[in-house]
Amino acid sequence: MKRILLSLLFVSATAGLSAAISESQAARLGGDLTPLGGEKAGNADGSIPAWTGGITTPPAGYSVGQHHLDPYAGEQPLYTVTPANVDHYQDHLTAGQVAMLKAYPDYKLVVYPSHRSASNPQRIYDATKKYATTAKLTNGGNGVTGVVVGIPFPIPENGLEVIWNHLTRYRGVGAVRRIGQAAPQRNGSYTLVDFTDEFLFNYARENIAESELDNVLVYFKQTVDAPARLAGTILLVHETMDQVKEPRHAWVYNTGRRRVTRAPNIAYDNPGTAADGQRTSDQFDMFNGAPDRYDWKLVGKKEMLVPYNSYTLDSGKVKYADILKPLHINQDLARYEMHRVWVVDATLKSGTSHLYSRRTFYVDEDSWQVLAVDQYDSRGALWRVSEAHCINYYDALTFWSTLEVHTDLQNGRYLAIGLDNEGPTYDFSIKRVPADYGPDSLRREGVR
Repeated sequence: MKRILLSLLFVSATAGLSAAISESQAARLGGDLTPLGGEKAGNADGSIPAWTGGITTPPAGYSVGQHHLDPYAGEQPLYTVTPANVDHYQDHLTAGQVAMLKAYPDYKLVVYPSHRSASNPQRIYDATKKYATTAKLTNGGNGVTGVVVGIPFPIPENGLEVIWNHLTRYRGVGAVRRIGQAAPQRNGSYTLVDFTDEFLFNYARENIAESELDNVLVYFKQTVDAPARLAGTILLVHETMDQVKEPRHAWVYNTGRRRVTRAPNIAYDNPGTAADGQRTSDQFDMFNGAPDRYDWKLVGKKEMLVPYNSYTLDSGKVKYADILKPLHINQDLARYEMHRVWVVDATLKSGTSHLYSRRTFYVDEDSWQVLAVDQYDSRGALWRVSEAHCINYYDALTFWSTLEVHTDLQNGRYLAIGLDNEGPTYDFSIKRVPADYGPDSLRREGVR
């Protein structure tokens, strides 16, 4: 792999030796590093600008509740990567992007000027710096301790630390989103599945102490609203901090039986909800859950073309039919920029099982959001290609996906999740407490 920066080459087998960083290292946060640990300076050729704080105020004309206005509307593309010129840009592309360009003659990456728009509230920056010297991996890397609210490992030393930064990154405190999911057939036909997702990011609650987490990272509730045959099904998850010590707690309200049952299989490579077999449970949000089935290697940092500032895909002026096309989404609506990403390679541990024998993650240095993943089958062949098209939700100061796309190179289909163009956008104003997410809440909400 060319142009690797800071090639550290650490393996998660040594994760138990991971220690907190020194005071002198932590002092770099907010200095030559961003408050979350990214390199503040731009790159040598100017294609990546310096980070100057990201977006901290909404653009003129925006009001909370409407789809997010594009701060970069009117910009013209710098160039377009196509199957004809892919070799020229290959050093800046993921293996999955190269495969997509070679598999689909009309596939392209439209590249725009780069904007380091990611930002978080000041309390996230403060907590990151406060706990940088105390945060540690625990239980062989399957949990973290000595930290709350902030990014635990802003100067990561191994691949597991990078993944934990993704798992604990700031996405608001409470959020609700009403989204669509579609898995188009090869001819482009699809059935839309509508969800209402609700989150309480327990780890990010204001003034919470680590002792108050009760080992719960996130409370999550998902209701299927359509189609009629699935409507009314509710999933409730308590996402634990250490899922090996204490597996995630999950319950399902089944409309047919009108009862709540435990759902222990909502994990790892079990099928994602109503995804027609196009993703695994742990692909939701690009990666979630216990990391214990893989060895994690930190390859280093690389300058890459990644989906970023994808405000067009979030626009209320765009229809689902404009996005969902045969074989892949409409790439004219996607935006790519040059950014530095951490590259993490995960290989399946001996004696464990998973559909994916290897996964390569590309993680944004400014937000710790996983932007892309390449997934390989049991033979070592590239199988599925995932991208998270993200924006800065500047009403909440969080950089998060507006659309996830998981493409299966072997069956010629893909899954798009996060469609909200024809409905309301994410709402970060809801107020919730852990008591709102008990199993009894499913019984009360069951409607059929």
